[in-house]
Amino acid sequence: MDFENFTSSLGEEEPPVHISAYLLSLWYDARGDWHTAHEIIQDIHDDKGSYIHAYLHRREGDISNARYWYSRAGKPFPDNSSLQEEWEKLVKMLL
Repeated sequence: MDFENFTSSLGEEEPPVHISAYLLSLWYDARGDWHTAHEIIQDIHDDKGSYIHAYLHRREGDISNARYWYSRAGKPFPDNSSLQEEWEKLVKMLL
């Protein structure tokens, strides 16, 4: 699956089959379902899971919690990128 196919799938009722939990979380986030996205990612404590967790808390507006998760992921807080840019970066990294 490439980025274009992934973004096209956002118009479908169900997520694509056989995608990782990371991408599944980002799929639900892009469809406006923050809670499902967070439920999926909150128990994945590797660097990628922590990075997505950070992004989700940044989207939520909980900046202190986001900073904690960026630190856990070994990533700097993205002061100069929009949420959309960060979402795209994450998806492309994971595809």
